[in-house]
Amino acid sequence: MTPQHLATPYRPGGWTGHQLVHHLADSHMNCLIRFKLALTEDNPTIKPYEEGAWANLSDTKEASVETSLKILEGVHARWTILLKHFAAEDWTRTFFHPESQQTTRLDVALGAYSWHGRHHLAHLKLCVGHSQ
Repeated sequence: MTPQHLATPYRPGGWTGHQLVHHLADSHMNCLIRFKLALTEDNPTIKPYEEGAWANLSDTKEASVETSLKILEGVHARWTILLKHFAAEDWTRTFFHPESQQTTRLDVALGAYSWHGRHHLAHLKLCVGHSQ
């Protein structure tokens, strides 16, 4: 993506490509931690975070997207190792989200985060289309 693509919001009032890349790193870091908590505690209550506020912090505004791409590469490498060693019962481990008041199994959470990445990849493609 060009600097112009990264500076373009995917929709009016939406995040820029730059913010989307950093959001994916923030989100997937949080999810890896949620998985580790669920594997080591009984239905832990996870810590939600204000995604919109995080998208406006100085590290998101000033860091290059390469910084978050490196984070994603590392987080996904660690996550992959963890997942490859899952036993069947590990997929049924859960965490509790206090905002939604829902308990989520790790197999369901993995599907949600897989979708999440593809969802924002589609947004990044819109940034390219909107900037041309």
